[in-house]
This record gives sequence, structure tokens and C-alpha cells, in this order.
Amino acid sequence: MYISNEGLLVILFVGLVAGWLAGKVVRGTGFGIIGDIVVGIAGALVASFLFPKLGIHIGTGLISEIIYSAIGAVILLLVVRLVRGGGRF
Repeated sequence: MYISNEGLLVILFVGLVAGWLAGKVVRGTGFGIIGDIVVGIAGALVASFLFPKLGIHIGTGLISEIIYSAIGAVILLLVVRLVRGGGRF
């Protein structure tokens, strides 16, 4: 599989925005810019696996990908908080 430079920049941008949004929604769990990108990309993977199984479809395009990734990153941050024992939702 080949990913162009532009495609890689889009993935990193979506991951950054989704991780930042998830850090704002789930307060107190920001991981810095690199950590937010990683959480955003991991959230996108979680969302791309979980949403089709649940029959959820938001749409296509960059905005819907950011929304998918942000929701997946929020789910991921909540799971990390529960596993780490960080407290309340």
C-alpha cells in the first residue's frame, strides 16, 4: 500500500484535530501534540472498526472523518482513563 505525502499530511492533520478535540472533551487527559496525534489516529481506527458494526454512518469527507476520529479518540481516552484508574468520567 502506497500513501502519498499529501495523504500522510491529511492523516496527521485529522489525527491532530481529533486528538485535540478528544482532549478537550475528556478533560485532564491531554498527551501533548504527538500524543494527541497518536490518540487521534488510534481513535480513527477504533471508530472505523466500531461504527460499521453498530450500523452508524455519518457521511463522507474530511469533516466526517474528523468527527469519526474524535468520537473514537474520546472512547479510547475514556477506556485509558478507566484502565489507568484515573477517576471519573
